[in-house]
Amino acid sequence: MVNSLWFKWKKLRLPWRKSFLVGEDLAGNTFWEFKDVLNAARFRRIVRFDPKTHFSDVQVTPQWHQWLRHVREHPPSIQEQQQDLVRQAQIKQLARLADERWASKASFLDKPKTQQQPPTTQINEATLNTPANAAPTQQTPASTTSPETAPAAPKTQKVENPWTKAKKANPGEEWQPEAWSPSSKR
Repeated sequence: MVNSLWFKWKKLRLPWRKSFLVGEDLAGNTFWEFKDVLNAARFRRIVRFDPKTHFSDVQVTPQWHQWLRHVREHPPSIQEQQQDLVRQAQIKQLARLADERWASKASFLDKPKTQQQPPTTQINEATLNTPANAAPTQQTPASTTSPETAPAAPKTQKVENPWTKAKKANPGEEWQPEAWSPSSKR
């Protein structure tokens, strides 16, 4: 009761006052305006907090910070500050739900739980007719292809390396700079 009366008294813009109370936040910090000595057309804005509070522990909400920096003309109301707290709680709840959904999904970085069969390198009648979930049968390399379907052995042709041809064309390929030796000529 006494505190609210004192705040009402300090908010009055009486001509002999040098500083005026503008408002307070939910943490108990008070925000003040006073006439600037250098620029009389503009008021200076400051925050006063409990002197027992350490500087690093002072928390100023974004709305009050905007008011302090003259980004916003009018100070935030108590209802606006309370609505911001509700909004922050809703965002935290949504973030928690999103984290739970994310954690429930399998990650591509995790080790696979089932062994996957290695890809087949040769396709023949046996691999085409086996179902996808059946275990692959072990076959010897000689039995994988029949002599009738075996591809003909590739003819060996001597392929010339294009880089050797390019090296011959460039006369400075083997050039190396000579070591520098100082000369006494002047």
